[in-house]
Amino acid sequence: MTVAEAPVAIPASHLDLLTRPIIGVLTTMQPDGQPQSSLVWVDFDGECARVNTTLERQKGRNLARDGRASLLVVDPDDTSRFLQIRGEAELVFDGAIEHLDGLTRQYTTRPAFYGHVYPLEQRERERRVICRIRARRVTLDAIHR
Repeated sequence: MTVAEAPVAIPASHLDLLTRPIIGVLTTMQPDGQPQSSLVWVDFDGECARVNTTLERQKGRNLARDGRASLLVVDPDDTSRFLQIRGEAELVFDGAIEHLDGLTRQYTTRPAFYGHVYPLEQRERERRVICRIRARRVTLDAIHR
């Protein structure tokens, strides 16, 4: 398989899976080569799928060491419809708290993450990061292409 140099575009037919508040499954690689999966909030910046985490969490440590990632999002209204993105994560620190607060408003009724979902003091113990997943391969369900 040839790896694309430029990110692969997300097909318009499945873009809603990244713009609606649907929980995704992010898989990263552990130091021993085993996969590690986490449920994540996800959005799309026009080019890349994005998730938000900390460098203190396993997925953050994994991505800092090895940027390979897979993101799977399944349509909760039709579970035979899905989008899988495989690629490399770019870690972006600037704007990470604002991004997290935006996801919090999209996925919950809360105005911000720290102080409303997690204790405000937790913010000082974590280094937030946006993980922009540059798609190198996109897989869609066969039914809804």
